[in-house]
Formats: sequence, C-alpha cells, structure tokens
Amino acid sequence: MLLHCIPSALCAQLRTFEPCFTAPGFRHFVALMTGWILARGRHQLTRVFRMARALGYTAHHSSLYRFLSAGRWCLDSVGGVLVQLLLPFMGSRVVALVDDSLCRKCGSQIFGTGVHHDAARSTYNRRGRRVIAFGFGHNWVTLALWVPCPWLAGRGWAVPVLFRLYRQKARCPCSLYRKRTELAAELIGLLATLLPSDRRLVVAGDAAYCCKTVLRALPAGVDFVGPLPLDAALYGLPAPHSGCGRPRRKGYRLANPRTLAARPRAWTRRVADLYGRSVSLNVMSRVCLWYPSAGHRPVRVVITRDPKRRAEIRAYVATDADLDPVLVLSLYSRRWQLEVTFREMKQELGFEDPQNGFWRRRRGLRANTRRHAPKPRAHHGERAVARTAPLAGIAYALTLLWYLQQGDIQRDVARARRDAPWYQHKSTPSFQDMRNALCREIRRRRFRRILRWARLRQNDRDLQAFEELAA
Repeated sequence: MLLHCIPSALCAQLRTFEPCFTAPGFRHFVALMTGWILARGRHQLTRVFRMARALGYTAHHSSLYRFLSAGRWCLDSVGGVLVQLLLPFMGSRVVALVDDSLCRKCGSQIFGTGVHHDAARSTYNRRGRRVIAFGFGHNWVTLALWVPCPWLAGRGWAVPVLFRLYRQKARCPCSLYRKRTELAAELIGLLATLLPSDRRLVVAGDAAYCCKTVLRALPAGVDFVGPLPLDAALYGLPAPHSGCGRPRRKGYRLANPRTLAARPRAWTRRVADLYGRSVSLNVMSRVCLWYPSAGHRPVRVVITRDPKRRAEIRAYVATDADLDPVLVLSLYSRRWQLEVTFREMKQELGFEDPQNGFWRRRRGLRANTRRHAPKPRAHHGERAVARTAPLAGIAYALTLLWYLQQGDIQRDVARARRDAPWYQHKSTPSFQDMRNALCREIRRRRFRRILRWARLRQNDRDLQAFEELAA
C-alpha cells in the first residue's frame, strides 16, 4: 500500500483520518495528500496523480476524480480531525483566525466562480487615492487555528481547518445565498462544538467580520477581537434596575473613539508584542457597550496612538471585557499570519491552481456568447469545487504537523544557507524548508523500499539458480 512509502509520523497522522472515508476513499485520500505535497509548480490534478503513481499507486485516474466529485465523505469531518491533531500544540486559550481569499480562475464553465474584490491587486495611485481591483474566480472563507512556534516565542502559524465557498447572490438561488459574515459565523459555531469544554476560543478577524452578523451569533464561551470604527456608537453600562418599569438595555451615549483620542491626559504608555517585536504605544481603554453590533454584551474598547505620530489613531474591540488591553492588541496582530498562510498555500501548494468542477455542453450545442457563466441554479461540479481547493490547506497542516514532530531545524537551516549564500542571517526554517524536508524523507523511504525489493528479487533469482544447479 502507499502508506509503506510514507514516513511513520506522517503515516500515523494520515491514519487518524481513516474513519472519515470508506476503505477505497481512504486510499485515494492518501494518494492525493502525498501527491499534493510532492508536486512542484502548478498543482493540476493530473500532476498530483503522476506524483502518486511515482510512489506506486496503481488506481485509475478517473477513480480519483470520482472521489472528489461523488465520494461519500464530508470536508467538515476532515477539518474536525485536523482540530484534534492541533490541540496538543495549543494552550488553554485557542486563537482562531477568520478571513477570505480570492482564488483566481479562468473559464466560464467552472462552478461557483464570480467577480470578487482582489485585495492583492488593489493599491494606491500617485495621488494617494485607493485603486480597487477585481478578479474572476472563487472566494473562500477560511477559519484557521493559530499554532505557536516552539523555537521562536511570539511567532506562530495559521493552520486552516474549515472552509466555505462564497457564492454571489446573482449566481445562486436566493434560498442558498449567504453572506461571507454568515459563513464565518457558521464556521465559528462549528469550531466551538469541536473544542473540549476546558478550552476557551478567541476569534480574530478584520473589519469585514467585526460586525453585527458575527458578534451577535457568537456561541457561549467564544470571544471576538477586531478593529473598531472611529465613529462607532458607544454606550455606557446600564444602571442597576430599580424595580420600576422595563430594565434598561444600555446606558447613556458616550463619546466615540475619535473624540476620546482627542483627550490628551487619558493616554497610558504600554509596550505590546506585535508582529514578533516589542512596540511602544500610547493606549487608552474603556469598558462599555457597542450596542449596534454587540448588543447588551459588555466589550473592551482599546484605542492606540503612535507616540511619534507616524501612524494614525486606531481602535479595537474585544467581546471579553476582562482582557488586558495589551493582550487585545497582541491577539489581533496574529490575524496577519493568515495572510501569510494564503500566500504560502498559493505559491507552494497551488491553492488556486486546480481547474476542477466544470461542466460541458452537449455535443452539437453552441456556446451562448451573451451569458458568461452557467445558469445560477445549476449544480454541475459543486462537490468537486468544494472539495478540491481545501486539499491544499490539509496538505499545509499535515506538513507543519510532521515537521513539529520530526523536523531537524539546524540541518534544514544549514542546508538553506548552503543553497543561498546571500541569506546567511537565516535562523529559522520557512514553510518551504519544511516541505522540502518532508519531500526528501518521502523520496528516501521510497528509494529504500525499491532497493529492498530489488535485493529480494535478486536473492530469489540466486536461490532459483542454486536449486537448478543442485538438481
């Protein structure tokens, strides 16, 4: 079986996914994961299949396509197993990161495609005005877990575990349409059910997800950290109920963060660990109600200002009013690691490369030039699209888990310095170094197995020749 060519630590991780699949489906899953990790360049499914066949996998390529399009397995159950594998590397406070990313596609017959905002291509012109770019493809809402780095304090990785494909309202039935924030709220609720009761979940997201849809749908024991608009409507805590009439839901209206920042004597100098380094900031904190979005749940508002006035004033909000202001800033700064993960998944693992999940016209029918995509209510290729791209995130998680258990940091850093003499200040391995180490181990194990098999074949030939001579 293909598992004999895989390192023992990776093989043990893959076997934990066995209850999620049927027996043939599990073999296809192992082949896809090993081929996905070993493939270089563009990760078309055919190239992934070739890498799996190079390791001795003999199934027909059509069976792997059927595994993605019609297999009896659920992507959320695979994400649940990933969560259980990552829990030993995290503490009592589990930090989750939520964001969406655009996977550019070409072709009008791929399911779920549309025109979305392209944050990577959006920029500023010479006059300082914002230039917004759009791209055609898939938009994935992703929920990742922040795993701390054992050899570098304050750093970590964002490991994606749960995925949802966002579809535009014009390209799907009205009953199936859900906003990105609704998909994010669904993923947060699903992750909360997968965690044990002794772990507390804190979710960090950008301004698009720090809104009423997400904050008011948070399960019990789940908190959110995100940016706060400078003109947010803040209210004081309600006064104690006197027993006459309906209890108050909110107190009197307070000054917004922009007005609070104009007060010169309300600042406190604090040192926060942001993005891997210590930063000195002027911090102002309040416990109040952000009633339009968070309702009657008390929140902590943190306002920051650069002492040298090099950056603009910013405000942040945490639904846990007991959090320290410095911890709020540190938790929100971890959100950037998810952007780094998106980059590594696209460049190293081909997150946006597979062109799977398209439909074909019947023979003899001509293309409709007025319509640039399939019918909004069509479901051709839905399962294939929903299952193919997240395999890059699963491969990312398996590579990182294997390296945390079996990786040799000194050896890989020395190899990277040898290959790049101009990069002598490198002291920690990157994800590319981790993946290269895993690929070398898989090839080394496969080569040893081939040599062992060749020796057995030679021994059989020698024994047969000896028997012929003895006869």
